[in-house]
Amino acid sequence: MTIYTGRGDEGRTDLRGADRVSKTNARIEAYGTVDEVNSLLGVVAPTGYDDVDSALASAQNHLHVVQADLANPEPDADDPRVRESHVETVEGWIDDADNELDPLTNFVLPGGSEAGARLHHARSVARRAERRAVALAESETINETVVVYLNRLSDALFTLARLVNAREGVTEDAPSY
Repeated sequence: MTIYTGRGDEGRTDLRGADRVSKTNARIEAYGTVDEVNSLLGVVAPTGYDDVDSALASAQNHLHVVQADLANPEPDADDPRVRESHVETVEGWIDDADNELDPLTNFVLPGGSEAGARLHHARSVARRAERRAVALAESETINETVVVYLNRLSDALFTLARLVNAREGVTEDAPSY
């Protein structure tokens, strides 16, 4: 199988189920932004911390489920779907990291160590993916757990950035107003 088909040359692509839509369709924009988050997680890893790298590897697999869920406007019972268990897994990562971190008392500027800054970047794109999913949900039916998952993932990436920075001995700077 060749990677190029020419089917997208006129600005249209296939949804799961073979419906053809514009590449600017809100559904395509939503799962395309999820793909961007996934790619950024590939840039972050390895961080040098097994627990963080394990979470990122799991998140990358979760994000494939998110993409499949968003790409399928009429899923069957056996199609990939984001489930509450995905959200609970991410909440576990946040709780574990929070147990190691000092309590957050103010906003922090994104940055820090190389891995910390990359996690902050991935977090900001995860927020954009969440906004795209919310926009899609305003016009079409989607699995509501997708939005919850993306919201929680961005929280996790923020917390993991803080964790990596703390382990690296990097001080978090607060914004000045």
